[in-house]
Order: sequence, then structure tokens, then C-alpha cells
Amino acid sequence: MKFRIPTIVALLFCFGYSTAALAQEVKEPETITIDSEDKLQITVDAYAPHTGDAPAILLCHQAGWSRGEYREIAPKLNELGFNCFAIDQRSGGEVNGIVNETNKRAKAEGKGDTFADAEQDMIAALKFVREKTTTSNGEQKIILWGSSYSSALSLRIAGEHPDLVDGVLAFAPGEYFKRFGKPGDWIGTSAKKIECPAFITSAKKEQGNWQSIYDAIPGDSKTMFLPETAGNHGSRALWEKFDDHEAYWTATKDFLAQFNEAADHDQDHEDHKHDDKQ
Repeated sequence: MKFRIPTIVALLFCFGYSTAALAQEVKEPETITIDSEDKLQITVDAYAPHTGDAPAILLCHQAGWSRGEYREIAPKLNELGFNCFAIDQRSGGEVNGIVNETNKRAKAEGKGDTFADAEQDMIAALKFVREKTTTSNGEQKIILWGSSYSSALSLRIAGEHPDLVDGVLAFAPGEYFKRFGKPGDWIGTSAKKIECPAFITSAKKEQGNWQSIYDAIPGDSKTMFLPETAGNHGSRALWEKFDDHEAYWTATKDFLAQFNEAADHDQDHEDHKHDDKQ
């Protein structure tokens, strides 16, 4: 797959090979493009200040939106020790002032841009991230994170492509694909094959959209979270503008800690400091 980026220095930064000092100075993500399975170019914002051995999260947006959904979220995940790659799937639009460039290209090239069509973009991006995070010590942990329709696709991909996904987070999934000719249990059928740790959350009233999917996931490495408040749809539940965002963050951090030993160590250190003060 091809990719484009303004400079070699920026490229090295994106994939964790820059110096620690440079990582601290650069605040904005680097925007690159990669090829989807059908060669459509996908726009990606790489928030990658850490070295190549850090776990990576692929961030996928909800319907009608863009990679801009993660402008506030990705830097916080960086602070937890993760490199992040937020993509524009071909099914989307604009949010937070950021236009979905992949969607624009799909329309210009006459390619399908439905929810189901976006699956190939997510798979291609996972392969790309997997390739770029393989180190001499082996492949690093790759976590797939989706919002609304892309969270459903994230669960499907985790089941159908276990070699690409080490963990999956789904913010407000559901069987959203019947209008695109898919079976009513398209996501649930794939969920039965999930082997990696899985996390599902949503607004409180949306539990009925995904409970059967959650129940289909085998094993005991799955986690669900529902807020005591009404909550919000998709990954925006983590935005600071919402009063209950901290509850979502606590559940999300608890789930992610298993993928990052550094994050576990930092949390243990904070707990120890807290104990010392008591």
C-alpha cells in the first residue's frame, strides 16, 4: 500500500522513530494517506509520539462524521501510552471543522460510500498499522476502536480477522446494515468468533441495540459499561463538553490498561502516592 506525507522527518515521527524531545514538541497530528483495499486513498491523522514498541489504536468515526471526532480524544490516549491513528472512512462527512477527505474522494471516483463499504477502509488501515508497528521484538498490540456504525464493523472485523486485532472497543454498536442487504444478525454472527478482549458501551437507552451482540461474544474477556446518566451516542461520550464524560473515561481506561504495561505501572505509582498521603 502506498502512503504520502510531506517530509521524511514527519514520516518518522508518525511511526514512533523520532526523538523524545520532538515527540514532546509536536502537538498536532501528521496527516497521511494510505490505500484502501480497492485503492481508494484513505486520509489518516497519526497521533504517534511514542516509540514503535508502544501499543497502537486505530480510531474510526461515526456516521456522517470524520477523523475530527478524535481531535480531543487521541491526545488523551497518547498520554496513556498509546499511539493513535484516526481515519476517514468513506462513509462520513464533517465534524469539529474537519472534512472527511476519503468520502470526498469516494464520491469523486464513483465508489460506494455506505456503512458496509467502509469495512474495507478499516481493514486496510489495520494492515497498515500492523505493518508499521512490527518491531524486532515482534508485533505490537493493535486495538480497533469504533463509533456507532464503525463500532459494529469493529466487532465484525475482530471476529473475522483475528490476526489483525488484539483488542476492540465499540461505542454504540448495533445491527445497522440490513438496509445495505446484510442479514439482521450480520454483526452478531461475527461476534461469536471474537477471541480478543472486547469492550462495549453506549448511551443508556441504546443497550437494546447491542445486548444480543455482547451476549454472542464468547469467553470472559468482554466488558460492558452503561452510565448512570442518560449518556451519549458513540465516542463523543468522552468529550469534555458532556458532564458524564469522566465515567466513560474511567471504564475505557480500565479496559485499555491490559494492553499497556507502562500505563499499568503509572497507575500503580499514582495509587501508591495516594496511599502514602492517607
